[in-house]
Formats: sequence, C-alpha cells, structure tokens
Amino acid sequence: MTVEEAVNDLKNGNFVIIIDDEKRENEGDLVISAEKVTEEKLNFMLKSARGILCVPMEAKRLGELKIPLMVINHNDRFNTPFTVSVDHCSTSTGVSVKDRIKTIKALINPACSPEELLRPGHMFPLKAHELGLQGRKGHTEAAIGLMKLASLYPAALIAEIMDDSGKMADLSYLGDFSKRHGIRLLSVNDLCSYLKKKG
Repeated sequence: MTVEEAVNDLKNGNFVIIIDDEKRENEGDLVISAEKVTEEKLNFMLKSARGILCVPMEAKRLGELKIPLMVINHNDRFNTPFTVSVDHCSTSTGVSVKDRIKTIKALINPACSPEELLRPGHMFPLKAHELGLQGRKGHTEAAIGLMKLASLYPAALIAEIMDDSGKMADLSYLGDFSKRHGIRLLSVNDLCSYLKKKG
C-alpha cells in the first residue's frame, strides 16, 4: 500500500491499518478519521480490533478543552501520551457506540467547551507529539500525520488489533485481516520515508 492510497481511503471514510516497527510495539492499529467515523464503523472497530479505543489529537486542541495528560511522569516504555478520559455531558453511560460517537464529535467540534466534557469518561484522547513523527514514531503521530495529508480534521480513532486467541495480532494475522475486510496496510516507517522525501 502506498501513502497516497492510505490518504485516499481515509478521505473516503474508510479504515487503514498502521503497523509500527517490530523493535517498538510491533502492533497493528485499525485507524479511521474522527471526522468521518460513523456508528457502524465504530462498532466494527470495537468488535473486530478489540484493543483500547483511543483518539489521537493535537496538543493545541487538548489545551483548548483543558484535557491534561493522565500522568506527568511516565514510566511506560513507549511514552504513550494518554490524557484524562472523557465523556460528553449529553451521554448516558458513555459506553455505547452512540455515546462514544457523541464524545468523539464533541472533541473535534470547535464550539465544544471544556465544561461540556465529563472527567473521567470512556474515551481516551492521546496527545500527539508537537513535532509529529519526527518527535515520536508512534501510531498516534502516524494517525495525525495521515489526517493532515488527507486534509481532514487532525484527530483519529485507533484501536490495536488482537487475534482470536486474545494475543496481539502478528503480521500473518494482520495480512489475513486486511484481505478479509478489504483494509489496506501501511507501516509507520513507510509514512516517515514519504514525509521525509516530501520535505
């Protein structure tokens, strides 16, 4: 899969699978635009990927919403930039697909104020590094980078793909998953190389 194909898929409201380096997390994440996600597609993510559903976002927007990092002093070896979890105030339990969509759409709505978000909640924003993939080569930064290339709102939905036994999916499983669902694969390294050439 080329970066251009991934960008086109995201523009059309489809998923891509982002694979990071085998020396890092060695995981495949199912990714879709926060702007384009629907209840049907979110439900597919929850059923088929089965990892933690997160919302990569830019620091600026998280600052506007006054959503801080979950912890200040990380001891997570991948420095996963989890923030405090949130729900929109219009949700019931916050867990249903309908409720999660309300929260996602609120996070990317410029009219949404910090007071409209309940803390803690059931959606987990992730704070992308301000230097993007130059600062951190994670799924979070890759997702934001792709949204920008697609001229979409710089926020995404990501979830790790687990295999049927509950283990993290290996490349073989991810390849089968890709073919079965017609979702293309893209590596973080290929995206980094593309952005470097693009300047």
